[in-house]
Amino acid sequence: MAFLGKIFTWWNGATIGTLLNSWRTGEKVGTDAQGNTYYRAKKTKEGARERRWVIYDGPNDASRIPAEWHGWMHGSGDDVPESNLPPAKIWEVDYTPNATGTADAYRPAGALERGGKRAKATGDYEAWAPDS
Repeated sequence: MAFLGKIFTWWNGATIGTLLNSWRTGEKVGTDAQGNTYYRAKKTKEGARERRWVIYDGPNDASRIPAEWHGWMHGSGDDVPESNLPPAKIWEVDYTPNATGTADAYRPAGALERGGKRAKATGDYEAWAPDS
């Protein structure tokens, strides 16, 4: 079933076509801490922008690309991020995936998934009136 999944699904990892294209026309540039692999085209037409792409190690989710690789993907620099990264700051936290649409998503008090009950208004709101 995994083989058929590679042929017919794009949302759960790279398809067979993307993997073949990466092997045939791509040059592996590097990987990030999450295991995503980055490629660039071996050949670029004269005057054309260099083609760059990523093969995710897991579900296809653009929020899984770290900031330094995001800049490289969009052509902000030609150097591979691994070669010119500053040292990590002590206040930087590890990556956490975007939880939107999952059971781990943030749901505030009053959300339908939490019963739909909101706290009563505390009286600190005063409606605007055009006359005042």
